[in-house]
Amino acid sequence: MMSGPDGARQPRALVVEDEQHLAQLVADYLARDQIAAEIAADGERALELARASAPDVVILDLMLPGIDGIEVCRRLRTFSDAYVIMLTARAEETDKLIGLAVGADDYMTKPFSPRELTARVRAMLRRPRGPRPGDADGPARQFGDLVIDPAAREAAVAGAPADLTKLEFDLLEVLSARPRAVFTRRQLVDRVWGQDWFGDEHIVDVHIMRLRRKLGDDAAHPRYLLAARGVGYKMGPGTADPGA
Repeated sequence: MMSGPDGARQPRALVVEDEQHLAQLVADYLARDQIAAEIAADGERALELARASAPDVVILDLMLPGIDGIEVCRRLRTFSDAYVIMLTARAEETDKLIGLAVGADDYMTKPFSPRELTARVRAMLRRPRGPRPGDADGPARQFGDLVIDPAAREAAVAGAPADLTKLEFDLLEVLSARPRAVFTRRQLVDRVWGQDWFGDEHIVDVHIMRLRRKLGDDAAHPRYLLAARGVGYKMGPGTADPGA
């Protein structure tokens, strides 16, 4: 395990990019910011390194030889909660949304500024994944068939455990803590991603979509996660709302 000058654990990044010059440039910028970086030029090697070194953040190119970035991200999410920033040379919104839908936290379109990328990584690392102070307070919360246990960081629907990532649970925990309140996207970003996070606030929509799917919540008639049109989201009562 690598440590910084003060003895603290040095954050680790994995740069997955087949353009060697770009990968090294990004790694060098991260190193200047005291973030240790490994480089993988293809998807298979990226998954090997991710399992071996447990990086805190993965910078993942969409277009890779062999396994593409989308599939790498999908497989990564089966064993890692590392932050993922997807890099794409395409401007199409579909590519970005697919990347977010399989578990990426953010994306950047090439060409990009290595300084901005490093700033985004730093912003993510300042808000480590995992419980926040106060998360373990209070009893389990129930919304129809959905039970959320903040202390255990677990959720279950009709008794069946929901397989949520830490970020997904954080989002559900924030909404369920104040079930009568409507949260704007910016408020949810501040609470879940951190106040110094910057990027597209509609990342919230993609994670709500993933959360609904895992909870078996029909977006047309949601029970648990309700959209407040033009504002944001709130927790639902656990029964279908035909007017939603």
